[in-house]
Amino acid sequence: MTPSYSSYKDFKEQLLAAFRDNEERMNGASKTALHQLRRAALKQFDQLGFPTIRNEEWKYSSVNGLLKESFDLDESTTLTAEDLAPLEIPNLDGNLLYFVNGRYHAELSRIVSPASQVQITSFADALKTEPDFIGTYFAHYADYQENAFTALNTALASDGVVVRVPDNTTVEQPIILRFITDARDRNSASQPRNLIVVGKNAEVMVAESYRTLGNGASFVNVVTEIVLGRDARMQYYKVQNETEKAYHIGTTQVNQTDNSHFYSATVTLDGNFIRNNLNIVLNGQHAEAFMYGLYMPNGRQHVDNHTLVDHAMPNSYSNELYKGILDDNSTGVFNGKIFVRPDAQKTNAYQSCKNVVLSPNATMNTKPQLEIFADDVKCSHGTTTGQLNDEALFYMRSRGIPKDEARTLLLYAFSQDVLSQIKIQPIREYLERVVTEKLGK
Repeated sequence: MTPSYSSYKDFKEQLLAAFRDNEERMNGASKTALHQLRRAALKQFDQLGFPTIRNEEWKYSSVNGLLKESFDLDESTTLTAEDLAPLEIPNLDGNLLYFVNGRYHAELSRIVSPASQVQITSFADALKTEPDFIGTYFAHYADYQENAFTALNTALASDGVVVRVPDNTTVEQPIILRFITDARDRNSASQPRNLIVVGKNAEVMVAESYRTLGNGASFVNVVTEIVLGRDARMQYYKVQNETEKAYHIGTTQVNQTDNSHFYSATVTLDGNFIRNNLNIVLNGQHAEAFMYGLYMPNGRQHVDNHTLVDHAMPNSYSNELYKGILDDNSTGVFNGKIFVRPDAQKTNAYQSCKNVVLSPNATMNTKPQLEIFADDVKCSHGTTTGQLNDEALFYMRSRGIPKDEARTLLLYAFSQDVLSQIKIQPIREYLERVVTEKLGK
């Protein structure tokens, strides 16, 4: 059992102590190159500290609420398959992997795809059995030099998933990664780490979902590194439906090579403080990236989506659409950057963020950014924030539709631009139902 470190006066000291204690138990393994990288990441976290609103990247997102909580670093759980049954999505077939408090639980999971299509292992097992493979990719894409939370994860991550898709292979069944935080008896914190490597001319669908059980506070700090080979194709979905005491910091780092195709959708339904970083490097010609996002904060929830598309090579394409529906005293943030390097001629890059604010007390902060250092490009960005269309609402009410129902229908239609992009049908149908229920409240 992991010590609680409750004697430490703040969360940072607690995390640093956890690393030192783990290092003392490693014996000779502490001298490996992989652990030296972890030690460097911890040093960087110690120097950076948790970000404040003085940091431009965190201008609208204060983590003070997170730092006021006290978290237990014990990863143990008593959750059973019966406890998880209500969370299942109807008719969802595929490779289903459960991670509870950051730890992989094989007894709760099922892997149905043959090894000839995909190799799926836990990050903890891969660290022991294939350290050279992990060392080839681990922290080579997700930069911990400037991001304190990425540095923290790089130093402390002990489990997650490693997915390898061989060249010229199509994974026929989706890979569903379900991260559950057990906060029934205590406040719980975890640092999952995921690595997905898709070979040349290979194809895969991956979905990450995050849920919290119990009334305690939770903190999930997850990093997912994705590497796409030439002509690779990937659909990637991330769904967050946590609790009013959930803190979630997520970084997804994608590296694309020639002719690769990356397609993503991020849907945030619930959670106290959510920060999603989606960073894509188009490091090959004719690479394409599509990014969709839907966020629906209410109460005093805070959702921050930061995206970065780095066009590093010529003839690449990116298209981005994020939509928000904000109610009550909630806060939303969208910061989208498009970066076009000097050699990235013939780049096409488009970005749009649209928001509906339902309450005078809700706040939306948007900051679209273009940094273009090439002259033969087509790039655009736009953002809108407003209220429901009064004319459309009046028209529907004049046709006998009650006000609340008309409002729900309009908002549901607004969300469909994102939800319709999810190609795994059971997940899309589940999200449509949950979104409709939330809009009807």
